[in-house]
Amino acid sequence: MAASVEHYTLARPTFDKPVKLLIVVAPYYKDIADQLIAGARAEIEACGGTHELVEVPGALEVPTAIGIAERMSNFDGYVALGCIVRGETTHYDTVCNDSSRGVTLLGLQGLCIGNGILTVENMAQAEVRAQADGQNKGGGAAAAALHLIALSRKWGSARKGVGFVPAKDEYQIAGDTKDPNIA
Repeated sequence: MAASVEHYTLARPTFDKPVKLLIVVAPYYKDIADQLIAGARAEIEACGGTHELVEVPGALEVPTAIGIAERMSNFDGYVALGCIVRGETTHYDTVCNDSSRGVTLLGLQGLCIGNGILTVENMAQAEVRAQADGQNKGGGAAAAALHLIALSRKWGSARKGVGFVPAKDEYQIAGDTKDPNIA
């Protein structure tokens, strides 16, 4: 069992400026979600960071909410939380794969996201993984986001837009031209 294996954990990152994270949770299994949130909050606060929390209907909506927040807000990073328990249909596979794919695609665009969406066979597995005094996957997801924020700050600010935002020199506002031949 994975719980009995010792894992290496990176030292907690430090920041010269405060960090602000958005925790996006799908509280379908409320008791599990509450444990994940508690672990994430504790990790963020241990780094001196602040956070906001939003709830979405299910794990499939988590990446969408993160994408909206990235376009319309000012968070340094994101923590994706939820729990998907295998059922009797292939819906489990779809939700697991597509929620994970959505989070991964956002990360590849440069967003600092820690993925704490549990994918488990049963509630007993979920409970062990969610508990702060157990595997603390909520805290682990927050730690992952914090480490990515630290890397992004180490390497400097963004030089290009994320997603479909054009670079500043790719568009002009009418009447804002330096070309004397254009009226």
